[in-house]
Amino acid sequence: MTPEGSLLHRARGAFKYGLEWIEFFGLAVIGVATSIAMGEEVLAMWQNNRVTLTDLLLMFLFLEVLTMIAQYFKSGQLPVRFPLYIGMVALARYLILDLKELTEWRMLAISAAILLLAIGVLVIRYGHVRYPYNEDRDTPPKKPYVRE
Repeated sequence: MTPEGSLLHRARGAFKYGLEWIEFFGLAVIGVATSIAMGEEVLAMWQNNRVTLTDLLLMFLFLEVLTMIAQYFKSGQLPVRFPLYIGMVALARYLILDLKELTEWRMLAISAAILLLAIGVLVIRYGHVRYPYNEDRDTPPKKPYVRE
């Protein structure tokens, strides 16, 4: 029996195919849920006749999640920077929302966390530009879920 026809080889292929569909379904659920949450937020702003900075930051978080999903579908890869951006905005939103209840030390800690995430993004960007992966130079990005 050839290695391509072996039971193990077929099982691996089926497992990989199953994981791709689970991944696709999970991303679709996240995308739909994020879109619904964004719509609810727009409706709440409309009903309140008011847009606050926290509303805008929450909308930005929703857009970042959708951008992260779109980036994955375009390239088949998920840059680590996107969750870092989401973390920075979430921390900034928390800082703005709870400013009156926060102690000075907690404000400093949150600000330091945002600064560390920003430094992390810079280090990742520098490393990616200065030391690109071999597959980045040699092959175009793969496009999953695209029929040709």
